[in-house]
Amino acid sequence: MRLLSYMGQWKSAAKEVLDRTAIVAKFLCLLHVTNNYLCSPTLVYGPSMLPTLNLTGDVVLAEHVSHKIGKVGTGDVVLVRSPVDPRRILTKRVVGMEGDTVSFYVDPMYSQTTVVPKGHVWIQGDNTYASSDSRHFGPVPYGLIQGKVFFRDYVFVVSEFFIRM
Repeated sequence: MRLLSYMGQWKSAAKEVLDRTAIVAKFLCLLHVTNNYLCSPTLVYGPSMLPTLNLTGDVVLAEHVSHKIGKVGTGDVVLVRSPVDPRRILTKRVVGMEGDTVSFYVDPMYSQTTVVPKGHVWIQGDNTYASSDSRHFGPVPYGLIQGKVFFRDYVFVVSEFFIRM
């Protein structure tokens, strides 16, 4: 009899463990789908997007749907896989879409004009003097766009302000 009661306890404990494991697995699947295909938080830092984004870093939310359905336009801030170093993700502003004529300064004395080819975008950082962008590596294929920034976490910025006071 005792053996049957122990087996009953183990059976209910095993069922509880399996139920909890299934809940955790479902949550992790939801988290994966949300982070990779819908929206993800990203820490961006560096001087290229000053004054729009902080030098020391900002947390932004980027959605991953617009670029797949062709809803990225001029003026949008996007996350782009670097054409020079594919391990890096760049944060830049879209300045020109395919077919647009873009004028830019190579150096303060010399400007150049180019037409953005089909299937490409022209990206530049807001801080033109400290940004490695399309002026250096040319138009970027549309497929390298990873997401479109739609929210900057101001709570992070405000807390950073109070820490420095």
